[in-house]
Amino acid sequence: MTLEEMMKKLEELGNEQTKNTYLRHGAKEPLFGVKIGDLKKLVKYVKKDHELALALYETGNHDAMYLAGLSVDPKKISKETLQTWVEKANWYMVAEYTVAGVAAESKYALELAREWMKSESEMIATCGWSTYSNYISITPDEKLDLDEIRSLLKQVKNTIHEEKNRVRYTMNTFVIAVGAYIQELSDEAKQVAEKIGKVHVDVGQTACKVPLATEYIKKIEDKGKIGAKKKTCIC
Repeated sequence: MTLEEMMKKLEELGNEQTKNTYLRHGAKEPLFGVKIGDLKKLVKYVKKDHELALALYETGNHDAMYLAGLSVDPKKISKETLQTWVEKANWYMVAEYTVAGVAAESKYALELAREWMKSESEMIATCGWSTYSNYISITPDEKLDLDEIRSLLKQVKNTIHEEKNRVRYTMNTFVIAVGAYIQELSDEAKQVAEKIGKVHVDVGQTACKVPLATEYIKKIEDKGKIGAKKKTCIC
């Protein structure tokens, strides 16, 4: 399918109810309002065409950008393209899911996560924390820099409540990721979770809630799933 054909298909799949839901969560125009489940059905048409996936992201249309993230080959994507993607991520769903998921599975995961986490831009920084969390979820413990992760846990403990809105959310998610996916650091993550307590994030006119890290990690622990890695973080 050509870019024009795919954009027409996305427009056909869009609906006002989904669009309004995305807008309440912070999405920016343009978008059609396509459900994630419907986007996933289109992946098979885009996945074979790397250039089409890149072109979809460049449209600036939310639905097309999200589809690009589901379809692009993270092993083929360049560092420069990922940098462009994060700079164009205009709301948290694209930054924390689309870009972060692809970046985490790319060759540049740690390099970019470290750089982005230090950014003064809220969307870039939140993408950085999400990228690192996703990287933890798919990477064997022996390949992780545990000292660096300990240092980041300490940073979260000391600064989370003074950070920008969405950065608070993804810092909290980082603590959960460490507690859930790294056996050796799980107890340390639980201690940080206890220390930071409830994290307040403005989620706008939505019913979304910030997960309490202590409870989330405990649920995973109760299931005996601490340390179980995921196969992919692109979703």
